[in-house]
Amino acid sequence: MKIHIIDYETCSAAGLNLKTLRTSLKNHESGLVKNNLPGSDLDTWIGVVEQVNNVSDLGRWQSRNNALAALGFEQGTIRQTVSGLIGKFGAARVGLVMGSSTSSIDRTEMAYTKLDESGNLTEQFKQPLVHNPHALSLFMAHLTGITGPSLTINTACSSSAKVFATGARWLETGIVDAVLVGGVDTLCLSVLHGFNSLQLLSPNPCKPFDQYRDGINLGEASGFAVLQRSSESSNGSGINLTGYGESSDAYHMSHPHPEGLGARLSMTQALKQANREAAEIDYINLHGTSSRANDLIEGQLISELFPNTTRCSSTKAWMGHTLGAAGITEAIIAMDTLNTNIIPGSKNLETLDEALSLSIKASDEHKVCQHVMTNSFGFGGNNCTLLFSRSE
Repeated sequence: MKIHIIDYETCSAAGLNLKTLRTSLKNHESGLVKNNLPGSDLDTWIGVVEQVNNVSDLGRWQSRNNALAALGFEQGTIRQTVSGLIGKFGAARVGLVMGSSTSSIDRTEMAYTKLDESGNLTEQFKQPLVHNPHALSLFMAHLTGITGPSLTINTACSSSAKVFATGARWLETGIVDAVLVGGVDTLCLSVLHGFNSLQLLSPNPCKPFDQYRDGINLGEASGFAVLQRSSESSNGSGINLTGYGESSDAYHMSHPHPEGLGARLSMTQALKQANREAAEIDYINLHGTSSRANDLIEGQLISELFPNTTRCSSTKAWMGHTLGAAGITEAIIAMDTLNTNIIPGSKNLETLDEALSLSIKASDEHKVCQHVMTNSFGFGGNNCTLLFSRSE
């Protein structure tokens, strides 16, 4: 069964919405800035969505993560699309699948800095629905009025790629008639200093797949897409989800499998489900974090599975690695090439890693694509590959 992408929208440091993101990609304008996160003096670059600071009226739902979700949901036509589907099918027949790796831990961090004299939470921070791994989906159900099945996926950096696969299965089995999928993650001290403890942060703007890359930059983002069965949709975006692959090799808590075992499985599964050969894929948005190990292993695997003419790029140098929101952010960038006919380059790439042989360039390419892929590989070997195709 083909799944139609009815609508999609993204919000990150590279652009408040899809329209501004397209402009940033076209002009090669990165949203990364020197680390200015309050309470942190780490020498690195981050992708901050400054407009989130203006969202402070969420009451009992207040957290930076929920604020970014609310901000992103107001962009484009996502809110109107979801409201229309609720009106058509009923709120109980619309599903909700969100991905987040940190949920609202930013709010929990703040709560512990403002304990009362007895060491207890103060009234404003007694928020059981916020200090909760499922907080994002709870908040989005509240915000949208969706009463259908709701799920939060937390598989690290593949979280909001896997939402597409779950949403597709719900539609294929008839559990719902439409699904809002999304992902949101925000910067906080736990995230930034946690990655620093793994010695992964770069003091420079990241350079995915470059010979001289020296680490990653972190960012925050929100993204949403609306899925529906092809037989019941007018398909406003002209894009289908035609294949997905998921795997969990569980090789190591933070290091990818040295031979890319799980990543290979996710890519080959997506191709098989879509009934496509590797040579038919026009563009792959790589996970490409700019770490030494991740880029090398993914790059070598791409060379083994795909022709060297398959155009690839990593787009993390625009907004940073947005963790649990990276999957949907990069899925949207990949699928949007089917509408813009522009394959984004790999920003900051100067000298390709000498151990790799890929069709990857810093410059954009104008091309009418038919089939595109995106990879999202998370800690613990949680991998997901999505394949999108132009509607026939």
